[in-house]
Amino acid sequence: MRFFKKITGSNLFYNFLRDPMAIGSATVLLFLIVASFGAPLFAPHNPYDQTTIDIMDAELPPIWTGAADADSRFLLGTDPQGRGMLSTMLYGMRVSVLIGVGAVVLQSLIGIIIGLIAGYKGGRLEALLMRLADVQLSFSTYMVAIFISAVFQGIFGMGVYSDYALGLLILVIGFAEWPQYARTVRASVMAEKNKEYVEAARVIGLPQWRIMFRHILPNTMTPVLVISTVQVANAIMSEAALSFIGLGMPPSQPSLGSLIKSGFDYIASGSWWISLFPGIALVVLILSINLLGDWLRDYLNPKLYKD
Repeated sequence: MRFFKKITGSNLFYNFLRDPMAIGSATVLLFLIVASFGAPLFAPHNPYDQTTIDIMDAELPPIWTGAADADSRFLLGTDPQGRGMLSTMLYGMRVSVLIGVGAVVLQSLIGIIIGLIAGYKGGRLEALLMRLADVQLSFSTYMVAIFISAVFQGIFGMGVYSDYALGLLILVIGFAEWPQYARTVRASVMAEKNKEYVEAARVIGLPQWRIMFRHILPNTMTPVLVISTVQVANAIMSEAALSFIGLGMPPSQPSLGSLIKSGFDYIASGSWWISLFPGIALVVLILSINLLGDWLRDYLNPKLYKD
């Protein structure tokens, strides 16, 4: 298939190495991912280990500010619970990335299957599935997430919610965004299903499910891959927004969004670093993903790159 040849061929790396922006964004993104998932190895402290946390260390400024109460153990200062900001950010970024990737995997699975069936079958089934997608799109991601998270917290309490917050956020954000994939895949399938190779597969008697998943689907994956890079960034931002309003990750399980939220109430008292550093990390993470996605979109555009 042309898509897989283009992705795995040497032309991908050739064009990648010719683009400084792609190299820079990929390097930054790789560094952040390695640092976050290697947090148990790189972080000076473990924010989940209560025996290493002292509330008396709360709101200590970064050591390079020269403040009298700065502590050399905490390079970027501490949060309101006394946890080192550097360690907490590394662990929190891992949570944010897991939510982003997990939500995109879920929404892509739902959207691809629905879009593939709708585009290939057509008729009333297509109309029904696309109307469901339109109904889903009428509700914003935040509206769906806020409703489900608030109901879950109200029924089961904050203690139970804390135990299942990661999986619940993946489920909520993933379920809210599947129509983006469904509509894109449907359009691509409708353009592919009447081509000669599909007609040939029908003539030799291949079952419909094999034609859809084995022959048509690989040729519709180019826009899906581009959408996925954007959706990972959107899912991370959705988690941060939900955490900021108290419906995301709890303070005991730090994410970049929950760290920004925890420090927001202390900005007026001078503890600016609690929100600033996680905010910068979130911006850099989102920016590197988006820049890499922009390069991938341009590379996969046949009008710009030709084999």
